[in-house]
Amino acid sequence: MPGAVRTALWRPPALQAPLVLVADDDEVIVGLISYRLEHSGYRVIAALDGQEALRLAHVERPALAVIDVMMPRIDGYELTRRLRGDEATRELPIILLTAQAQEADSDRGFDAGADAYVVKPFSPEELRALVAELLARPALRRAGRSRQAVA
Repeated sequence: MPGAVRTALWRPPALQAPLVLVADDDEVIVGLISYRLEHSGYRVIAALDGQEALRLAHVERPALAVIDVMMPRIDGYELTRRLRGDEATRELPIILLTAQAQEADSDRGFDAGADAYVVKPFSPEELRALVAELLARPALRRAGRSRQAVA
């Protein structure tokens, strides 16, 4: 219409991107995962051992954690058990990363409370897709843990 005034529609402020905790004692792996997730729109915090990861999980309240099994101070299995045992972090989606590919190893990870178990070497793109999938399924996590092993 000639002479009509156009006004911008009000839009709510953009929601903050989900925060992902990456815990691995290998700085190269931390860098690789962080790079892929940050370039996919996630915010990332990192820990190089299980004790620091536990502290960050309580202080920063991430939306999801990617945890290496073999870490100093607290290993990934124990870290997962502790996160599941605490009311504040019980519902946190957890992906365990490991070089241990035996079925007994993945069973141990799922028994500790992991939502997914990814074997190294892994595809960074598959890991990114798994992060997105787990973040999109909060009801499934509350109803009963999903069990996904990615080789």
